[in-house]
Amino acid sequence: MECRLGCGACCIAPSISSAIPGMPNGKPAGVRCVQLDDHNLCKLFNLPERPKVCFAFKADMHVCGDTNQAAMDNLIHLEAIT
Repeated sequence: MECRLGCGACCIAPSISSAIPGMPNGKPAGVRCVQLDDHNLCKLFNLPERPKVCFAFKADMHVCGDTNQAAMDNLIHLEAIT
């Protein structure tokens, strides 16, 4: 599965414990990453500054669902149970 451009759910819903440029202590769940632009695209995509956890995330139908809202709902649920 390819990421849906402009979704941004994986950059908002989950917490990220590793440092992100502009967020040296990581990102809490539900907080928009500072590297997400106005179109919900990552400003660090394919740059070496992008956190390893972000590089490792791969879109998957079970996580991302059919819509951006489904992705957000799924990731919020996964964050809550982990």
